[in-house]
Amino acid sequence: MNTLSYGLLSLISGSPCSGYDLTQRIQFFWNANHSQIYPLLSQLEEMGLVSFEHVLQKDKPDKKIYTITEAGREELRNWFAGPTDPPVVRDEFALKMFSLWLVDQEAVKRLIREKAGMLEAKLCRLEKRTKEMRLLQKPEHPDFDMSCPLFGPRILIEKSISLNRAELEWCHRVLQMLGE
Repeated sequence: MNTLSYGLLSLISGSPCSGYDLTQRIQFFWNANHSQIYPLLSQLEEMGLVSFEHVLQKDKPDKKIYTITEAGREELRNWFAGPTDPPVVRDEFALKMFSLWLVDQEAVKRLIREKAGMLEAKLCRLEKRTKEMRLLQKPEHPDFDMSCPLFGPRILIEKSISLNRAELEWCHRVLQMLGE
């Protein structure tokens, strides 16, 4: 199995969902599209790691809601215990910044302001998601302890907020250096 398969299993383990839902949720971790996800879901089902239920819909095509099986949970536990590969980095912005000496200062400022705007928008989405998660918090998990399925997503959102704030501060510092 590849890492994306484990990612799908991880997301399904948190709550049953459709292929479309998975395509949306995986974007936080991985750039994947429908053409990758649906064949993997079929493979996971054939392997007995997920099952699905057909849901009839009136104005839309029927959909499948996937649920992780006990065999899928065991596969995730085994994967978790193994080594983790280093992250793959593809950062076009960093490459452009490396070559900034080739363009005029206004072009650099424009690029950094654009990046800052994207970071601010992402921070808004993350803050909104944090508020949504608070509403989902159950009384039996008042402090989001590790046994709560929302604990992992919560700490990952906190990590993302911290990283995005740090990068936004960096953008502001560079703009100051450029006299803005």
